[in-house]
Amino acid sequence: MKVVLISPHYPAEMPDFTRGLADVGAQIIGVGDTPREGLPAGVRQHLAAYLRVSALFDEGRVLAELVPELRRVGVDRIEALWEPCVLLAARLREALGVPGMSVDTAMAFRDKTLMRARLAAAGLRVPKNARARSAAEALAAARAIGYPICVKPVAGAGSADTHGCVDEPSLRAALSTMGHVPELSVEEFITGDEFTYDTVCVEGVPAFESVAQYHPRPLEARSQEWISPAQIVFRDPHHPALMDGVRLGRGVLKALGMGTGFTHMEWFRKPDGEVVFGEIAARFPGAKLVDQMNYANDFDVFREWARAVCWHSFEATPQRRYHVAAVFKRALGRGRITRVEGLGALRARCGPRLIAEELLPIGHPRRDWKKTLLSDGCVIMRDPDYAACLDMMQAAVRDLRVYAE
Repeated sequence: MKVVLISPHYPAEMPDFTRGLADVGAQIIGVGDTPREGLPAGVRQHLAAYLRVSALFDEGRVLAELVPELRRVGVDRIEALWEPCVLLAARLREALGVPGMSVDTAMAFRDKTLMRARLAAAGLRVPKNARARSAAEALAAARAIGYPICVKPVAGAGSADTHGCVDEPSLRAALSTMGHVPELSVEEFITGDEFTYDTVCVEGVPAFESVAQYHPRPLEARSQEWISPAQIVFRDPHHPALMDGVRLGRGVLKALGMGTGFTHMEWFRKPDGEVVFGEIAARFPGAKLVDQMNYANDFDVFREWARAVCWHSFEATPQRRYHVAAVFKRALGRGRITRVEGLGALRARCGPRLIAEELLPIGHPRRDWKKTLLSDGCVIMRDPDYAACLDMMQAAVRDLRVYAE
């Protein structure tokens, strides 16, 4: 089984997906614009070959460079798990006649306006939305939809360049920072709690499902530096309190024609109990959610994703043992990390339930909190009891502090 893997080293989780493919017997042909010697050793060791392209995000050039070479060697699968490369992978599949997600399906997972149109046609509840290619179109769409609204890139990833706007002045202020975004999605702002619905699918059927809740919603977390973003992966995604969201997610997968691979969806539960679709991507979730899935189930979802895309099977049995919380810390101050307070108390409180500490070391420059979901590090804890897990998460949010100067 020859598998082309686009960007085998980035984002941060990709080395584990590369390893997962090797674990299930794939011959991996890596593709990227980084020199081979610049790849981590843990990635290079799993690659049967590596094809360097001149510019990964120039689809025309990449197709011209790769198609003849891949046609010569012959490939069985072409995979991309980084949002900007999902459409490139689909174009390569169609050019080479390789099975997998088509360009039309990939477009529905990338283009938020097209995505919502197809879901609305299937009778699924989506926010009112419109496409805008200029500030004037965005302002007109907002007036038609009604404030508050949310504005974001049509082909964006995560919550980057996403703004909640309560009136026209706040929308104008947001638009003044988005001149680099060619197309915008202007959407009804949904109030309520925000969750994920994550899957590994085999031929359109979820072989594994996971649900997480954000604390607070990502849009709020990205608007205030003092917030410590947190999230909990639920022990059992099929709990009655979550099943409306799971059923919505399954409907979304069917309506968009999902085949085999990872998906990451976000959905809302309004105060009146109604569930509303947010958005979905044909990729894994970032910000440690895949690690949390593994900790919740004591298995290796990196390997099982690889097994799904290579052999259309999923052999691991989810154990559903733990609720798993991750808390991301933003340093107080500017410059380099100088000290951490509260970690000893957190260790004493959690004991062995504190399963990961990944805070930046003393002396390391603090990160730009607006450009990374990981902030200046995180802690992860788990417990079979939801209330106990939530208590540990809240303690880490409240009492753990990282300082920089």
